[in-house]
Amino acid sequence: MNYLSVENIKKSFGERTLFENISFGINKDQKIAFIAKNGSGKTCIMKIINGDDTPDTGQVVIRKDIKMAFLSQVPQLQDELTIEESIFASDNEILHVIERYEKAIENPDDADAYAKAFEDMDRYDAWDFENQFKQILFKLKLEDFKLKVKNLSGGQKKRLSLAIILINKPDLLILDEPTNHLDLEMIEWLESYFAKENITLFMVTHDRFFLERVCNEIIELDNGKLYTYKGNYSYYLEKKEERLTSENASIDKAQNLFVKELAWMRRQPKARTTKSKSRQDDFYVIKEKAESRRKENKVELEINMERMGSKIIELHKISKKFGEKVILNNFSFDFQRGARIGIIGKNGTGKSTFLNLLTQTIPADSGKVVMGETIKIGYYTQSGINPKPGQRVIDIIKEYGEYIPLMKGRLISASQLLERFLFDSKKQYDFVEKLSGGELKRLYLCTVLIQNPNFLILDEPTNDLDIITLNVLESFLLDYPGCLLVVSHDRYFMDKIVDDLFVFRGNGVVENFPGNYSDFRAYEDSAEPISKDDKNTSNESKSWKQAKTISSGLNFNEQKEFNKIEKEIKDLEHQKKQIEQLFSDGKVADNEIENKALELQKVINLKEEKEERWFELSSKME
Repeated sequence: MNYLSVENIKKSFGERTLFENISFGINKDQKIAFIAKNGSGKTCIMKIINGDDTPDTGQVVIRKDIKMAFLSQVPQLQDELTIEESIFASDNEILHVIERYEKAIENPDDADAYAKAFEDMDRYDAWDFENQFKQILFKLKLEDFKLKVKNLSGGQKKRLSLAIILINKPDLLILDEPTNHLDLEMIEWLESYFAKENITLFMVTHDRFFLERVCNEIIELDNGKLYTYKGNYSYYLEKKEERLTSENASIDKAQNLFVKELAWMRRQPKARTTKSKSRQDDFYVIKEKAESRRKENKVELEINMERMGSKIIELHKISKKFGEKVILNNFSFDFQRGARIGIIGKNGTGKSTFLNLLTQTIPADSGKVVMGETIKIGYYTQSGINPKPGQRVIDIIKEYGEYIPLMKGRLISASQLLERFLFDSKKQYDFVEKLSGGELKRLYLCTVLIQNPNFLILDEPTNDLDIITLNVLESFLLDYPGCLLVVSHDRYFMDKIVDDLFVFRGNGVVENFPGNYSDFRAYEDSAEPISKDDKNTSNESKSWKQAKTISSGLNFNEQKEFNKIEKEIKDLEHQKKQIEQLFSDGKVADNEIENKALELQKVINLKEEKEERWFELSSKME
């Protein structure tokens, strides 16, 4: 059964065409994800489907008898209403019956009203419905019904918007980045709910685990064309790769033919026969095909990272609380070279506060932060860019200089750097206020990285980024030789780039887990429950003790060490080459030769130790 059809829609803003001739349908029980680059009009298409915007041409046809709901990125709620009032503000008759029943319970002296409310609950079969919606509110942790919307956090508002929609059970649900501002527990519950419920979905999301586990179809808008994949995210990746390989083979064939035809065109006299005129027309078709090779979405970031000394950052017995709410209690940690740590925990447990304490943006109540002399922090916050009125994209980058230093003494211009961040020459002169949310995040990320930090802190870097940009960012971070500390609710992202976790449990409890997010979930699912008393026995950073033997022959910690050691060897090899290059280029001052030689020998010795350990662990896996 067809619920909705999008027919040949087009949308332009001035001279810029976002999309045209876009057509697709949504049928009952489909769970569709819509994938496209930032700035290509994903949110605009969703607003057109919901009736909040109109296309320049084309139309959206919606089946008359279906109930549709739209979850936008910015919750549409009334500040002065309470959670309870917001839920009952819909036009759902059963909810009004339950509302009257709830009020009758609060006023038991009015026997007639109570009897009428009880009778209506029976007549509308509202008892099960009440239980279901209370379960949804409980799962979304919206238990204080009297809280006003204006006093809710961003995450609570998102959960309330979700609750209102889920309680009303629409036939078709349109979701724009449903996992943004939700913590991992909420994301996993929502993922499980959508996977098992018979609900038709059309969504834009960058959460690739969500795509994998919920969606059964993916529609991609790529270079102005729509491609449909009847499967989940892994199926999409496989089939897209096949499509690109086929396209490139076809283009290669056209390019070879183009060379031959070009030679023929140049040999022809001005007067042409009908036959040669036909061949001439074919030539221009071949030429267009040959020149259609797609631009690969790769970013080469060879930013010249500042040299890092032996002392990184040390945290000594840091404590912080707000009123009665404890964030940290005597937390100590010594960051090591090459550390790649993810931070997870429920909203409100103090993850962003921890980053602000580390960067000394806010003071600790007690304890101290000791920063190494060579450490240069790059801090990507959730607040983003604050451009001046009328500022263009290129102006933002030029604030850091006309030219940016790269490795090996090379330079690139501000314009070239923006191109590497997927801002073409035309886009660079757009006003910043015209950028999409994802493009703004990408530009902000660019401004953080070009400052050459050797300790990179990222607070929710994946929000609003498209999957293409996420892949670019991940590729860069995998090769990034400095220290990395990241807060993210993107499980796929965390699995790819971090080696260890800080788990914020709340009430000042922070646990140090040796592994990525999937390792942590596997451990949590298999571990015996920990009593509340056990959790509060220590205020220090906890270490996870694991003695689980895995099929490789390595225990858990050995497996994590093995996974990290290859990168450590690669980093040491990189350091060795850098020092050797300094000697080769004659850039070491006479009074520094001995120290540099000792530093080089230290790196070589450590690299050999790591290689020996790698072979030792490898032998246990056989």
